[in-house]
Amino acid sequence: MGRKTAAATEAVPRISGSEEVPAEFRRVYLELVSLTDEFCNERLDTEYQELCRGTAIGLCQDGSPVGRGKRASWASGIVYTIGWVNFFGDPSTDPYLRSEEIAQWFGVSVGTMQSKSKIIREGLQITSLDPEFTHSSLLDDNPLAWMVELTNGMIIDIRHAPREAQEAAFEHGLIPYIPDDRSESKDSYQVVHAKAKRKS
Repeated sequence: MGRKTAAATEAVPRISGSEEVPAEFRRVYLELVSLTDEFCNERLDTEYQELCRGTAIGLCQDGSPVGRGKRASWASGIVYTIGWVNFFGDPSTDPYLRSEEIAQWFGVSVGTMQSKSKIIREGLQITSLDPEFTHSSLLDDNPLAWMVELTNGMIIDIRHAPREAQEAAFEHGLIPYIPDDRSESKDSYQVVHAKAKRKS
């Protein structure tokens, strides 16, 4: 696929994250996030919206198959992927969203949505309980968010380490916030899309 000229992309509107997307995928990205934003505005919240945008950034990179197929199919796959990480399908969680509800909203089949999600998860190496795609309200209970490998190879739960160690882990971007400061830090929690950018 040839790269669009600057003149061809000038008319493409700019929204958050679009500058991290190659020019030839920018319109696709905007179409995807217009759908995921609308869904999140109706059914979720702004943080889930940002998680979906981060996933779309990772998806809209060179070599991606996102240019093929309906935008609604890929958008549903993005939302389903974030829901898979954050347990939307568990009735004990909030929000609780059945797969059928998500697929119906986007006008696609559950099978299509799950197929796109599988491609997204494999392409971006998104795993169950993946801290970088977990809503901040669930991070306290996500053990993977707090596991840190020491220089000697030992893996520890940093929440049980001295504060100095927690601060060092936070400064190196290994944990989302310092556990002892969680109430203050979570109020200013910024969704990070490092994995999406790193693996694109």
